[in-house]
Amino acid sequence: MLLDFVILILLALLLNYAFTLLRLPGILGMILTGVLLGPSVFNLVNSEVSLMLKEFKTVALIVILIRAGLGINKKTLHKVGRPAINMSFIPGILEGVIVMLIAHYLLGFTFIEGGMLGFIIAAVSPAVVVPAMLELKEKGFGKKKEVPTLVLAGASVDDVFAITIFGVFTGLASGAAINYGYLIWSVPLGIVLGALLGAVIGFILVWFFKKVHIRDTKKVIIFMIVAVLFYEFTEWENVKHILPLAGLLGIMAIGFVILEKYDKLANRLSAKFNKVWVLAEILLFVYIGTEVQISQLDASLVGVGLLILLLGLTARSIGVWLSLLGSNLNRKERIFACIAYWPKATVQAAIGAVPLTMISEGRLGDVSLETGQIILAIAVLSIVVTAPIGAIGIKMFGPKLLERDKVK
Repeated sequence: MLLDFVILILLALLLNYAFTLLRLPGILGMILTGVLLGPSVFNLVNSEVSLMLKEFKTVALIVILIRAGLGINKKTLHKVGRPAINMSFIPGILEGVIVMLIAHYLLGFTFIEGGMLGFIIAAVSPAVVVPAMLELKEKGFGKKKEVPTLVLAGASVDDVFAITIFGVFTGLASGAAINYGYLIWSVPLGIVLGALLGAVIGFILVWFFKKVHIRDTKKVIIFMIVAVLFYEFTEWENVKHILPLAGLLGIMAIGFVILEKYDKLANRLSAKFNKVWVLAEILLFVYIGTEVQISQLDASLVGVGLLILLLGLTARSIGVWLSLLGSNLNRKERIFACIAYWPKATVQAAIGAVPLTMISEGRLGDVSLETGQIILAIAVLSIVVTAPIGAIGIKMFGPKLLERDKVK
């Protein structure tokens, strides 16, 4: 297994470098590594390595969200507050509904089947968006109006709405009774409680780090252990059945509190996590590549799938524009925010095959196996198309559409 990881990391580094020379986002080389080594091409990633990559993917997401939290202070949060809240749900819900309707009329799906597809597709990818926004922040682009922070804050909550509504449609397909009153208040409450729990953990860590003098490297290890435990708690099925807590947002809140209450340590920890991210980034995007199974793409479905994605992204962009009405962003900055909200990868790789699995197990009533296969195929197509286009769009248009300020 060790040799497998060495080959995987080496190829990812080489392709990352090659894409960088072509002035393209290096993450595309890492995703391509996963595609080449995964089931789509050479099928060299065995089940044990695949399982490890899946676990490392979660760790990598936690690392990038810690980095994001350590870079957001109270002043910044006040700047992006209302628009970030709007962007956390308006674009995703609008895209999900439009995809649901199009799937009904073009693919003959029922509205429930279309809803499952719509809210798999509707989730933006924090794996692609957050590191890209952090890179722009570090270079000073959009700093005056905190445009990158606005995007990454909204993206970190967007998935909560998409996954929750997807769960509602799978519940309807399986014949389960849905408590709509509970749904209406549980999602916003879960977001607030997730952030509050994260903040409490942040205060505890600040107190502990001030009382116990240990090396920063050990503080990073402790921070990671706490963040992983917190995330796993929010993902525990028994907890999710009671209340869907926004674990990713809570992790950002931990970093936010440390920056507010112990800024010198926050800056040192941020530098440490930047180094951890070098390896975590490789494992995250290689995992996404391995989850892309080109064999699932039926040639006859590609045209319809592309049309669905195009109309869905158009609806998402309209949602972003509506979310930013009344904000201080100019036209160029709003266009950039629309582009930054295109990439899809993480959620689609994680839940794209869920309907097909549930159908195979007889848990989705009258939903056909073919419907599950189509949903999976379009989920795969969404990664193949939007991850590279979104990553390239952010890299290409970020410096052109955002004003650059000097980084202190």
